[in-house]
Amino acid sequence: MDAKVERRQKLKWRIRKKISGTSERPRLSVFRSNKEIYVQLIDDTNGSTIAAANSRGKDIASKEGNKVDVAKSIGLAIAEKAKSKGIENCVFDRGGYLYHGRVKAIADGAREGGLKF
Repeated sequence: MDAKVERRQKLKWRIRKKISGTSERPRLSVFRSNKEIYVQLIDDTNGSTIAAANSRGKDIASKEGNKVDVAKSIGLAIAEKAKSKGIENCVFDRGGYLYHGRVKAIADGAREGGLKF
């Protein structure tokens, strides 16, 4: 495994040791690749995904702007999906990434959409 990937994996495990999602307060998990970005609301007690959004979706992929702008719109989209399922609180899981750039933009977008964490 690459040293950079290994380091992120260790960070991810350290974060996951402390936080987990429930059906009332799911975990908002972020995965960031070089090109795309994905978020999921996960209920860890049942081991199921409640809602998901990503930059490959038809409504978001058509938007103009840089990757940070796209990430913010994904945050808004996941907040909208959560609201429709009756969820307003969640736990933010940055997935071993620094809380900066696209990861921060997702969090800001989700907060703007009405999610509390």
